[in-house]
Amino acid sequence: MISLIVAMSKTRVIGSNGKIPWSIKGEQKRFKELTTGNVVIMGRRTYEDIGQPLPNRINVVISSNSNYNNIYNFKTLEEAINYFNDKEIFIIGGERLYEEALYYVDRMYITEINKYYDGDTYFPEFNINDFDIISREYVYEIIPYCYVTYNRKVKNKVLKIN
Repeated sequence: MISLIVAMSKTRVIGSNGKIPWSIKGEQKRFKELTTGNVVIMGRRTYEDIGQPLPNRINVVISSNSNYNNIYNFKTLEEAINYFNDKEIFIIGGERLYEEALYYVDRMYITEINKYYDGDTYFPEFNINDFDIISREYVYEIIPYCYVTYNRKVKNKVLKIN
């Protein structure tokens, strides 16, 4: 199973100057619950913004020119997916990796934050007709948001690299 997890504002903002522009405790808890014990794949900038491997997860960085210690490094997303094809994978950012991953994902966990934020990093548009919404949960807090889970209607193939 290849999943994607993201929180985005009403204008699809996911980051600003290397940081998440909001702090929502429940959203961070959900991220941890879903990804713990699984593979998390991120781009180089996302890894550098986090600053360290996420605990209790298999950390993977996609970068053509970086090699980090104590985590897996792959040059392409496809290589990483094929290497961990027997495990649950979560794509956790950033913008370019999300855009590439949209072709591969079976499921998307999207937190839709009901507020406008300025930013410089965005979640890409996707074809809603490729997915079914399997759950929607509204949370009414100081910053209201909604958890939406999408399943792909028809699974795309991932090619094996020899």
